[in-house]
Amino acid sequence: MTLSEKVKAIRKAEEMSKATFCKLTGIPLSTLDKYEMGKFEPSGTALTKITQHPIFMKYTLWLMTDHAAPEAGQIYPALSPDGHENIFNLLKSQKVGWLRKK
Repeated sequence: MTLSEKVKAIRKAEEMSKATFCKLTGIPLSTLDKYEMGKFEPSGTALTKITQHPIFMKYTLWLMTDHAAPEAGQIYPALSPDGHENIFNLLKSQKVGWLRKK
């Protein structure tokens, strides 16, 4: 899975609109659109903006290494609610986490 696909998976796992994701991260909407269309990959600066936001910190390890450490609060994004995006074919043997404060 590319970094662009992972960014989209994180946004969808949080059930967040593109506009909200952009507002929280400071990434321009036009840039996010290009990531999600696969036109280019996120820069180091963009990845930092994402992983330093408290909502998205839990995905940092997965985003950067394809691994999770639930015991340390580092998880994979949950599958999309409608089940149409089977983004974890390669990770079926891994735990999928979902940490959301209520």
